[in-house]
Amino acid sequence: MDFKRIIIKLGTSTLTAGSQFLSRPHMIELVRQISLVHKLGCEVIIVSSGAIAAGRETLGFPEFSKHIPVRQMLSAVGQTTLMDVYTKLFHLYDKKVAQILLTRSDFNDRNRYLNARNTIEALLNQGVIPIINENDTVATEEICVGDNDNLSAMVSNLVDADLLILLTNQKGLYTKDPNTNKDAKLVKIIKEHDIPHHIWHAAGKSKDGLGTGGMFTKLQAADLARRSGTSVIIAAGNEKDIILEIINGKEIGTLLTSVSSSVESKKRYLLTGIRSSGYIVIDNGAENAIYKGGSILPVGIINASGTFVRGDVVRINNPDDKEIAIGIINYSLEQINKITGLHSENIENVLGYSYGDEVIHHNNMIIL
Repeated sequence: MDFKRIIIKLGTSTLTAGSQFLSRPHMIELVRQISLVHKLGCEVIIVSSGAIAAGRETLGFPEFSKHIPVRQMLSAVGQTTLMDVYTKLFHLYDKKVAQILLTRSDFNDRNRYLNARNTIEALLNQGVIPIINENDTVATEEICVGDNDNLSAMVSNLVDADLLILLTNQKGLYTKDPNTNKDAKLVKIIKEHDIPHHIWHAAGKSKDGLGTGGMFTKLQAADLARRSGTSVIIAAGNEKDIILEIINGKEIGTLLTSVSSSVESKKRYLLTGIRSSGYIVIDNGAENAIYKGGSILPVGIINASGTFVRGDVVRINNPDDKEIAIGIINYSLEQINKITGLHSENIENVLGYSYGDEVIHHNNMIIL
């Protein structure tokens, strides 16, 4: 298997090895494998749980209610412990890590979506391994993702990941609940566009139809990720060299193949989004460049008009004022008017900052 960008989701049960404490011996084994994968040239992003468990450990396991403010407090205490452990363990393999905390609203708001994506891209370009967690310290029931399985799927869409690895305490998906059915069989691969009903049933639901937080949420996450162009493998996190075995192409766990490309997913996102009233006009050179797979740079812009802010979907017109494409713009109308016609290296000199060389990246553009 050949993957360029991989997301590895590590749940609390994986990090604690089933205990109440963060299992340093097990974590260093996971870090060793991830470091080897990273050394092979793969870009790796970790979506990690464990902050609340680390908070309980740090405070000596006091008895608390299950109220959201208590969860937020435990997360605030535990995040520093969790990242301290990750930092020290990865340092043993000369790897640098960074922490990113996200909530659902970061994915729903185009501007924050772009900010998160650009931050992760910048870290990956520097060879840093991002470690992402839900921001439990500020999340409420209205804005929280709810579990890091679904968070990992949303991150997969955010960064166009090739593979999402969901590590759990089971070997994968089964035809029936293996805890209560001796004849349950491991499902090795799911290629169907829609995951079969009996697989959903085997994963289990609570009485109100919501996920129990176990295998059902992993199946939800896998379904979301594969529709964004990311293949998914669900496997046991306690198996020896599990991550290395997966990367080396060994048949292990349950593979759910992607059902659309990341490009198709991005196109649907752009086409279904609300377009602003704004547009930019590009010159003939820029028009030819985008037909060949290039991005739009400020030097190729003639003018801009309408109303739009960074993260909006805008129209792209050629010199004859014909609409030829749409795309997510990296700069506001006010900013575009200041950098129109300039070379990209001058953006920071004019604005005092830069969101990147591209006004609209080709990956965020649809040619009509």
